[in-house]
Amino acid sequence: MSGHSHWAGIKHRKGLNDAKRGAVFTKHGKLISIAAREGGDNPDMNFQLRLAIDRARAENMPKENIDRAIKRGTGELGGAELVEIVYEAMGPGNIMMLIKTATDNRNRTVNEVKAILTKFGGKLGEMGSAMWNFDQVGFIDADIAGKDKDEMEMLAIEAGAKDTRIDGEILTVITNPQDLQKIQKELKDKDLAIKDFGLSYEAKTKADVDEKTKASYEKLLEALDEQDDVQEIYDTL
Repeated sequence: MSGHSHWAGIKHRKGLNDAKRGAVFTKHGKLISIAAREGGDNPDMNFQLRLAIDRARAENMPKENIDRAIKRGTGELGGAELVEIVYEAMGPGNIMMLIKTATDNRNRTVNEVKAILTKFGGKLGEMGSAMWNFDQVGFIDADIAGKDKDEMEMLAIEAGAKDTRIDGEILTVITNPQDLQKIQKELKDKDLAIKDFGLSYEAKTKADVDEKTKASYEKLLEALDEQDDVQEIYDTL
């Protein structure tokens, strides 16, 4: 994992372990619906919608599911309105967390998230208790297997990257949010294999915890991922 989103890593493992594709599609569908409601149903004019659709397609979400999610967002299909809520929390070892959710029932979601946090040694925080320690950024993960790593990093910097890091064969490019689309296109035009991209939160300062605490925290992440409304999780690890 590159650190930008624990949901991305957990989602991948879940897919390998039990193929719960439906749950993944549900998460993508909610993000598509929210983006369509807030910015309209034309992805060429609505960057957030384009982003949500592209990420859903990368997970092989069927076109009819995507179209249905767009129509739900614009109100064509009716139903309860989805809203996006970011909860601030503290995990084991004082790990700061941002838990992004998409829900049609605020009370249900906050109660379930709070119960999971409490069960696994965390607690829900007040507004502003964790967000101050995060900056919103864009991220692009590119597969650079077989390529010169220094050369790929330089290519990203020349494209306007704010920062880069390499984990194995994955180059993560950090961008200013407004530059994400431009840099992603430029890297794709340079024949880099883009594996994931989107808007994320980067911690300004990191937590230092032992292996036992990390193991406890991983159980908390897995439990949160099983909650249908949780979309992504960002933290200070």
